[in-house]
Amino acid sequence: MKKAIFPGTFDPFTIGHFSVVKRALTFMDEVVIGIGINDSKRTWFPTEKRVEMISRLYADEPRIKVAAYSGLTIDFARECGAQFIVRGIRTVRDFEYEETIADINRKMAGIETILLFTEPELTSVSSTIVRELLQFGKDVSPFLPEGMDLGD
Repeated sequence: MKKAIFPGTFDPFTIGHFSVVKRALTFMDEVVIGIGINDSKRTWFPTEKRVEMISRLYADEPRIKVAAYSGLTIDFARECGAQFIVRGIRTVRDFEYEETIADINRKMAGIETILLFTEPELTSVSSTIVRELLQFGKDVSPFLPEGMDLGD
């Protein structure tokens, strides 16, 4: 069974993230969406709320699991029994960063990283932009997967 983790903060989970998961399911048997707990990041939604929102979104998809984790992503991958890490790439800067992390993960744990390039129409969508729009009370529904409920 081919199993991957898709790690991130997902604050919030956007249409870009949704696209990566959908595409990963075309070649993976299972994808675990790993919500990394990073105390140095200021988040809009508490970790528990992010787990709940994403779990609800994928309630009818048995090949998707959602879990929060702290610590190294490679340790989380091992705990999940995942052989792969899936990451989305929007920019050249993302690529350079992810390439370095992928190399370290492969050397330390033998876990391969699969980089999926963002679909061109989604390259401008980021959780950071969505959080800023939320801060100013704007409608962010065009940037969220259909059925994603932020639960105000």
